[in-house]
Amino acid sequence: MLEALAHRRLKEILHHTSSSWPNHLTLCRLIARSLRRSDHTLLHMEPGSKNEWWLGLLVPLCLESRGNILVLTPSQRRRLFDIEFPRLQQVGVKVGYWEGEDPPLDERLWLLDYSGLLKAYKQGYLKTKKLIIPEAERLTDLLRKAMAIHVKPEDWEKLRKSEPALDGSLLQFYEELTRRLFTKKSRFHKLVRIYNDDMVELKSLLSLSALLLNPWSSFLKHDPNEWAGWAELDSSMLSWDWHYQPLEPLKLLPGLLTNQSTLLMTESGKHGIVPVDLNDDDFQPTVLVNLSNRDSKEPISLFAPLRQPLPNTEIYAEYLLDQSRRLIFGRQGLTVILLDDSQLRLKLTSQLASEFGKRVVHQTQVEESNGVICCCWSWWLNSLDSLPCPDQLIIGLIPLASLESPLIAARVEAMKRNGQDWFRDFLLPKALSLIPPAVASLRSNSGRLAILDGRLRRRSWGDKILQVLEPWTPLHRLLPN
Repeated sequence: MLEALAHRRLKEILHHTSSSWPNHLTLCRLIARSLRRSDHTLLHMEPGSKNEWWLGLLVPLCLESRGNILVLTPSQRRRLFDIEFPRLQQVGVKVGYWEGEDPPLDERLWLLDYSGLLKAYKQGYLKTKKLIIPEAERLTDLLRKAMAIHVKPEDWEKLRKSEPALDGSLLQFYEELTRRLFTKKSRFHKLVRIYNDDMVELKSLLSLSALLLNPWSSFLKHDPNEWAGWAELDSSMLSWDWHYQPLEPLKLLPGLLTNQSTLLMTESGKHGIVPVDLNDDDFQPTVLVNLSNRDSKEPISLFAPLRQPLPNTEIYAEYLLDQSRRLIFGRQGLTVILLDDSQLRLKLTSQLASEFGKRVVHQTQVEESNGVICCCWSWWLNSLDSLPCPDQLIIGLIPLASLESPLIAARVEAMKRNGQDWFRDFLLPKALSLIPPAVASLRSNSGRLAILDGRLRRRSWGDKILQVLEPWTPLHRLLPN
């Protein structure tokens, strides 16, 4: 059987590597089983796997590459060609692969990016194939970006020149919309939402045209109620770029995950995939496995006082500064402070830098071993592999997505129209999916976690955050090292 062959081959390879990850052989057998049975499989790996899963994925694919499609992001593809393929070649294992837009005519593994996946779906190439998607917790975000429509200022000029009969109407629409967008612009946000009424009006104008090229032809195909639009303003040029993305990509791609065998892998634990994103009424895995690491059982030291101010109170900014100062003082290792509020984060960075000097940086590498990085959640999650393990992590604000984001606001409005609980079905699960991978390195480093958001203890949903952090031990007071 494929499972036994893959197990034996990987065991031979592991004799030549220094990896201590405990799940190599288990993952290998699970993937080989999924390939052999052509079923729907969802594998949750604990945060902190640090790309160790590649061997367990690639060895079965070396033995059975026929009809398999591996969907990769640009960073995954770079790792595959720069690290994983050379590592396999050193031990005498070679993977035959194909990167064309059409399916391979032989039995080679087909590598696709997300744009290629969409093209293959539309051409009907996915049927009878086996679809393999690593880091599936990012699936909907990556599909949304691949489906996105981007309209630049020059696209409006080309449209007007190609449609002389509509020139006056288009110019009037564009100028009125531009005035309204810049009126809504704030000092700290350059993204302004474009509402459905404007998109419906533009669609009615464009429908009078006999022939339209992209991006306009793509825009006409979509229902504004299922998409979100916003403008990215350039105040220096008084111009703007228009971004248009689907609210729920999988609902617009029926059968993408179900018309063929599908294997989804996540690196964020069982909370990594938000159910409303995955549209789990459509995708029901026949095999669901959670793979845990030894490090995931190590408790985190958690400092989260019972009585803390809420973020919307006047005293919160001062409280955050005072507690951050106390937490940083005397620490020998790296401190990371997580805040998605850009205005508050920049202010805190400046205040801490005035006291701790060059140790404090904003969203960049730090030179001092006891440095302090103030950053947003997305920057930290994207930089985990390139930064040392922190000595402590300070969560200034729980990462609930802001309704100031045009995409988030549009998704919330759509859920309200459908009678869904937009907070408990969307915003809260999204926040819960970010926390485990953000704090995973603290377990192996015996680091300290501090949560300074008063909502943790004063809101009923705060218990869910404590649950995804388990195991943890409370720190009731700060003591010097």
